[in-house]
Amino acid sequence: MLFAEQASQPEKPNIVFIFSDDHALRAIGAYGSGLNETPNIDRLANEGMVFEQSFCTNSISCPSRATILTGKHSHKNGVLGNGAKWNSQQYVFSRDMKKAGYSTALIGKWHLKGTPDDAFDHWNLLSGAGGQGHYYNPEFTDKYGKVTQIEGYSTDIITDKSIAWMENHKNDGKPFMIMTQFKAPHIHRVPPPRHINDYDDVNVAEPSNMFDDYQNRSSYAQKSWMEFKGMREPILNIVPEEGKYDLKDRRYQFLARMSPEQRKAYHEGYDKKNNEYRKRKAAGAYDDPIVMEKFKYQRYIKDYLGCVAAIDDNVGRILDWLEAEGLADNTIVIYSSDQGFYTGEHGWNDKRWMYEESLKMPFIIRWPGVAQAGVHSQAMIQNIDYAPTFLDAADVSIPEEIQGRSLVNVLKGQTPDDWRDAIYYHYYDDGSYNLPRFEGVRNDRYKLIHYYYPHEEWELFDLIEDPQEMKSVYNNGKYSDIQAMMHKRLEVIRDEYDVPTLNIESRHKPKARTQKKVNRKKRK
Repeated sequence: MLFAEQASQPEKPNIVFIFSDDHALRAIGAYGSGLNETPNIDRLANEGMVFEQSFCTNSISCPSRATILTGKHSHKNGVLGNGAKWNSQQYVFSRDMKKAGYSTALIGKWHLKGTPDDAFDHWNLLSGAGGQGHYYNPEFTDKYGKVTQIEGYSTDIITDKSIAWMENHKNDGKPFMIMTQFKAPHIHRVPPPRHINDYDDVNVAEPSNMFDDYQNRSSYAQKSWMEFKGMREPILNIVPEEGKYDLKDRRYQFLARMSPEQRKAYHEGYDKKNNEYRKRKAAGAYDDPIVMEKFKYQRYIKDYLGCVAAIDDNVGRILDWLEAEGLADNTIVIYSSDQGFYTGEHGWNDKRWMYEESLKMPFIIRWPGVAQAGVHSQAMIQNIDYAPTFLDAADVSIPEEIQGRSLVNVLKGQTPDDWRDAIYYHYYDDGSYNLPRFEGVRNDRYKLIHYYYPHEEWELFDLIEDPQEMKSVYNNGKYSDIQAMMHKRLEVIRDEYDVPTLNIESRHKPKARTQKKVNRKKRK
């Protein structure tokens, strides 16, 4: 009788979580910008659900990763910034998955200061470059501390390892959960040879607010150091011809990692356009700072999209493998990133701010028979929701300490009546890019940002009237009632998430700009 009851229970789904680093919504076809094509990620979107209102809690790598693993905001999991130590003994959802009978693995970029310890049955992590890993011939560290360098391209290798692990566990009689985590498209962006020249004949459209003058907002935006116009030539893959540089030079360390064959392919892809750039530069074509900035944008965005193309290739490989093995119908596949990214908006090339481009993060999920295929959901979700969703999908109870909520009913088209109407964000600076500390709240139309250290400033945006967030309406009499409402909402949501009093002094104070600024008001 017991056997009959067990046999009638539905089979638990496998879970494949595919995760990139710094992937902007604008660079995913399914989100509709038209910037580039991502046919395999779009395939996942067409067969699953796309979340249009998916937000990060703290838009920087380590905090976002810690939030996904724990289902908690940064102030609860202890990872406030990239330099924070990871407490490997705190609650991590994958331990409960293991207890529920899942085989678990994490392969690729980890980046947290510590190891997964016993949170996964198997882990194989990118190492080197401060935990960022390398694009070419990367090193991996396993749970026994063994470091192995593998020849090839990072995104391809991580996929190779992920498929090999799934191949080894597909017949275990147990469901599996794997987190496949790419380095791409994080800086220093070096596409594989097959994608270096994808956009050579294309002039990529600039964001309409690329030449932002940073007026009508807090003073902090003017002090930031994340403008891509400051990117140096090697970061844009502008290097001398092969044999005309010293591989011991730190600027060319990424080339020193390559095999002679890889370096040859790299130069075959870049030398022609680099020589043309040098020729034009010598002739004075880039003396105008605006012209130079436009050129840098083209180089930057094309390398970024080349790295994204390699991600898309490998999403396709995973989807094809699941289909070929007959596992697709009982496997949840998710595509996400640790946060969004500025691909030239406001003249920036990083994340961290609470403006839309870095606040929003992709979340696309296919779950045959459960997630509504082809639907673009407007439900407001955050990365605190990932862990409880994995647990709920696996029929595992969700601990009370988790601050997120399961998305399972949302996926079914049964969004609970009490679903959140606002999200909370908090950035704790780590000294990079000269940013302050700030928190904020966003609902379906308005966004209130509170910069509280080293000095207090506020911003309020009407996202319908000003979707690019070019003019704060804080202290605008027309919005006085809205401003009061959003202040109250911030108080309530801080209480909801048990946020400590804002009395923690930052380790770093934003500095005044010393470099010469271009007069951005005159740009066209």
